Amino acid sequence: MSRPLRVAIGGVHIESSTFSPHLSTAADFEVTRGDSLLARYGWLSPAEPWAADVEWIPLVHARALPGGAVAPGTYDAWRAEILDGLAAAGPLDGVLLDIHGAMSVVGRDDAEGDLVTAIRSVIGPEPFVSAAMDLHGNVSPALFDGCDLLTCYRTAPHVDVWETRERAARNLVEALRRGHRPCKALVHVPILLPGEMTSTRLDPAKGLYARVPEVEARRGVIDAAIWIGFAWADEPRCSGAVVATGTDAAATAEAARELGEHFWAAREEFAFVAPTGTMDDCLDQAQVAIKDPARRPFFISDSGDNPGAGGADDVTYALDRLLARQEIRDGSIRAVYASLVDPEAVAQVADLPLGSPVSVLVGGRIDPREPGPLPLDGVLEAVADDPDGGRCVSVRVGGASVFVTSRRMQYRELASYARLGIEVGTVDLVVVKIGYLEPELFDAAGDWLLALTPGGVDQDLRRLPYARLRRPMFPLDRDFTADLTVVAK
Repeated sequence: MSRPLRVAIGGVHIESSTFSPHLSTAADFEVTRGDSLLARYGWLSPAEPWAADVEWIPLVHARALPGGAVAPGTYDAWRAEILDGLAAAGPLDGVLLDIHGAMSVVGRDDAEGDLVTAIRSVIGPEPFVSAAMDLHGNVSPALFDGCDLLTCYRTAPHVDVWETRERAARNLVEALRRGHRPCKALVHVPILLPGEMTSTRLDPAKGLYARVPEVEARRGVIDAAIWIGFAWADEPRCSGAVVATGTDAAATAEAARELGEHFWAAREEFAFVAPTGTMDDCLDQAQVAIKDPARRPFFISDSGDNPGAGGADDVTYALDRLLARQEIRDGSIRAVYASLVDPEAVAQVADLPLGSPVSVLVGGRIDPREPGPLPLDGVLEAVADDPDGGRCVSVRVGGASVFVTSRRMQYRELASYARLGIEVGTVDLVVVKIGYLEPELFDAAGDWLLALTPGGVDQDLRRLPYARLRRPMFPLDRDFTADLTVVAK
């Protein structure tokens, strides 16, 4: 009887803004190894039929909230651990890469391309490599060359994360059982857009991604995937992309060409998922909107410092504008600000009795753009330990509860608010460091606006100092003809 297939699993998963001064280090990552790594994957416990007779070999997986570029030593340590694990694993049939696709490492241009190239140097050309990615990742030539199969999420907000990882694994196992290396085709689409203009809740992204399963169902096609790309890194690889894989070279190339052309044809249709404005514009509109109970709670996204895209999470601009409002200071508007990371400020106040007056500087320690550290004079109203944010406090300033955390986090789940005593449905206004509203917040919101605030993930890409992108690139450039050449292998 032939031996079981042997497939190794590992990866490093983070998206990194090169415009954010935050430096991502090992302390920012959740790391899993051994049985704990395998336990992440639902198809293994109990094993799905297609996975049952495969020997799965855990390497290491490191995952972090999006942030700034990764420290070289941090990346090098995990790269070395992955390579050492592969070298020690013995003969392998395949490798499953569980990655994001938009990791930046200080001093390097193509982290995932470097990783897969290094993996190939250990395992050689014969084993198949399959990558599961975020649709906000990038597909560089090196990554495309090193992988046999690539797939990515088909929803934004991302509700198909685990489905995508399972698809990448299943495609790999099925290709290995067929015994033939898949055909693959890549089209780079010179479009670079913030995720908040490409939500699959709305057209044109909704319709574009609806084409993917139709194309994938064609004879000779295994998988089709569309990458929006990552807008907040100044690297030559950052761009939209389409990859198709299949068993028939012509069908695979045609799938990539067709989706690439549809992506390019829709470029002028992309728009923000909510009305936008400056922070003051959004606050003006919110003050009117909250008079209507049906529009409460009203959400404002402090999008430029969104930690879910790589923002530092401590730019104080939006909080400063919120606290400048007389209606906030006198308590006539009940608001929540979520949040700022500042472990020093938390340490100064967290052990005080609830109800104590506090006066502390918050924020502006990582990203010091104006107004920088902000005086917070109020009352300590809650302290809680959060699995994402560490020790957190809520300081009441007039009608606003201001959340300050010990670790960078994104307040995307209602339970995180509840830990600090806030039931979102009972407040007038929530200002949150986020881009498009994640599902729980979207469902809770009476209405919302996207504030175009400053930060490392500024939604107004024209304000970012790009110097190294491949140009021309839409929408930074408009009057050009796209090169939609299909690269087929």
